Amino acid sequence: MTYKTVLLPLILSIFVCGSALAIDRTQLADSSESVTPILDGSKIPNANVALADGTPVSLQGLVMQKPSIVLFYRGGWCPYCNRQLAGLKSIEKELVDLGYQVLAISPESPERLQQQKLETEFAVTLISDKNLEAIQGFGVGFTLDDATSSRYSERGFNLTLNSDGKAVLPAPAIFIVDKAGTVNFSYVNPNYRQRPSETLILAAAKALK
Repeated sequence: MTYKTVLLPLILSIFVCGSALAIDRTQLADSSESVTPILDGSKIPNANVALADGTPVSLQGLVMQKPSIVLFYRGGWCPYCNRQLAGLKSIEKELVDLGYQVLAISPESPERLQQQKLETEFAVTLISDKNLEAIQGFGVGFTLDDATSSRYSERGFNLTLNSDGKAVLPAPAIFIVDKAGTVNFSYVNPNYRQRPSETLILAAAKALK
């Protein structure tokens, strides 16, 4: 085997990786399969969000308080999201004992989140990203096609629109972030029916401590 045989794949690998790093990950994708989430080792965006009571907060400010499990979900109308949030109750104590907080971000309004809190006891801090700053900043946002958007609207789901009038959702995602705002673990799956197990989340959280 010659040096050229070894070096050529290495050079191509570096070129591809460099191209991937140059992607503008804040752009909304045209489908969940096309999202380009920020990479492990990246800093989270300084997004302005709101708590369920409407209090405006900085996401970086929240993360500075303690290591965080940052969860993106579609909304309280999504049964898969509700099942995932409810499942976190089984590992809540262990996550708290490890020093973590759980921040669950959706594009729903604070009013909708407040109703959600009253209807179901979630063991997380519900956060509204109505302006899509966090969803875009993490690179997990995508626009719905007109047919899907109409179908969801007909079912009474409240969807958030971007400046172009397109409905936007996040691909379900989990990021484990330290107090410096660095992503140390990420899981993003474009299939909203598939979520990481509580066992996987807890194992990752323990490994990072």
